[in-house]
Amino acid sequence: MMSSLMFPLINWQHWQTPFLFFTGKGGVGKTTVAATVAVQLAQAGQTVLLVSTDPASNLDDVFEMTVTSSATPVPGVQRLSVMNIDPEDAAARYREQVIGPYRGLLPASALDSMEEQLSGACTVEIAAFHAFTHVLVDAGVRAQYRHIIFDTAPTGHTLRLLTLPSAWSGYIATSSHGASCLGPLAGLDAQREQYHATVQALTDVTQTTLVLVSRPEVSALREAQRSSHELQALGITHQQLILNGLFSAPTEQDALAQAFATRQQEALESFHGWLSEVPVVTVPLVPSNLTGIAALRTLALTGARVMPAEPTEEYTKTRPETCAFPGLPALVQRLTTDGHGIILTMGKGGVGKTTLAAALAVSLAAQGFPVHLSTTDPAAHLSHTLGADLPQNVTLSRIDPAMEVQRYREEVLNAAGELSTEDRALLEEDLRSPCTEEIAVFRAFAETVELAEESFVVLDTAPTGHTLLLLDAAESYHREVARATGHVPTAVQKVLPRLRDAHYTKVLLVTLAESTPVQEAARLQADLRRAAIEPFGWIINASLSASDTHHPLLVQRAHLEQPHIRKVGQECASRAWLVPWYENVPAGETALLAMTAS
Repeated sequence: MMSSLMFPLINWQHWQTPFLFFTGKGGVGKTTVAATVAVQLAQAGQTVLLVSTDPASNLDDVFEMTVTSSATPVPGVQRLSVMNIDPEDAAARYREQVIGPYRGLLPASALDSMEEQLSGACTVEIAAFHAFTHVLVDAGVRAQYRHIIFDTAPTGHTLRLLTLPSAWSGYIATSSHGASCLGPLAGLDAQREQYHATVQALTDVTQTTLVLVSRPEVSALREAQRSSHELQALGITHQQLILNGLFSAPTEQDALAQAFATRQQEALESFHGWLSEVPVVTVPLVPSNLTGIAALRTLALTGARVMPAEPTEEYTKTRPETCAFPGLPALVQRLTTDGHGIILTMGKGGVGKTTLAAALAVSLAAQGFPVHLSTTDPAAHLSHTLGADLPQNVTLSRIDPAMEVQRYREEVLNAAGELSTEDRALLEEDLRSPCTEEIAVFRAFAETVELAEESFVVLDTAPTGHTLLLLDAAESYHREVARATGHVPTAVQKVLPRLRDAHYTKVLLVTLAESTPVQEAARLQADLRRAAIEPFGWIINASLSASDTHHPLLVQRAHLEQPHIRKVGQECASRAWLVPWYENVPAGETALLAMTAS
């Protein structure tokens, strides 16, 4: 099914390029596998520097040491050093570099607006790139290490942006067309040579290997495939895939374990074509936290499970104590109090937002409430989740990001008028950025929010906190919309007050009981609170702790969920609900109603 070029992590001869970039969706295990490769290269006699640019970096946990912004030797592993580059800190310094010269010259409101404009994902991307290029091209660093491994690589958008000659022409600083996404590049012409050398290294097959890390799950494989194709188009062609967390079909008669293995196999089969084209490394699912040098060495040397050879009674018979969080029936009961309003399921891809949104919508409709169910998910899985027949009292729509972005691009380009070839190329690149999609989708989202005046609206995936802040920061969002359309629709003007109204809006943050999804949901909550929007509560989805498995490996995985479940309850959420891992992904009205049945 997969490429014949499969090999274990221990085969360090396959990691010959000086630069290794590990990338993939949050929570797929990038840091663990990058650390494992780093340890094995060092043991094979290579000098190695492992650098994390992941805002949720857990190098400290993996190596059981304090990792700082300076290269620090790893105790017990000769020739290996590690360091963290915090993208958020880098972005803060970057913003000050741009805004600092204007302090004392512009009013505080203008400076606040500039700072918010530079608070989005694009600024963090470019700031992180700016920070790690120094590591990558510095002659002293290159001379000291045979391999430099990066945990989390730059995105295709960043690389496209930095290869545009127009980005260095002074267009940003002088144009009235307002390419806000690229604003951080103003005044950085001094770094052009350093950035150019970095892009050259990334596209040189003798220097760089792009390591795509994925779990054997549809959403993670889809993201890995998208990144692979996008970066290949930019010349980064030396690629490998690591499939992390592969679960072998169990011999025990455990229905949930069988379903777990079957679901992984079906996901791999759905990507058969792509998996036959890329070299693949497989890493088994393990029932323990991979922390400490010994665990990393064991994983790489044998691929064996890091647990006792003979499962102990603790693993086979002792179930973890399930916390006191209620399930979905209690959530539905609370949602019905106001009789109408918008319910937003928010969180990173792959945590189950679509299924939960559909389950809540079907349950509310079954109680006689009119419900409008919508999504901004590009994959548009709602129709599959609901089944062939739309439940009574439910209407369905979709905010198509591609269509909204195309409409928005055309409006902005028409409003820009005549441009030089270089200026138009730069503006078009700006309009391919994540920030542009946020703004374009937000216009359609505002109209959907308005529908909740008379009924329930359940929306799967919503704009980020950054978009909401743009709306509120010196009316910058209003100006952006007016630039494209000539006016600000009433729905857009009212959307922020509606989202801040606890009776009108219920934001549900969806996570898994794992470190990275919890950290990402917590960051999203912080963004929302900065926009004065208080989440209604958290949903911990697909929990093995709440399921009925007796398979020793999965029971131990359930034990590993406990610290994350406690963190949600004790540190993150005022309200939380726990949903079990289901043998079959709920689809169709009957299965969805069963999720919310008392």
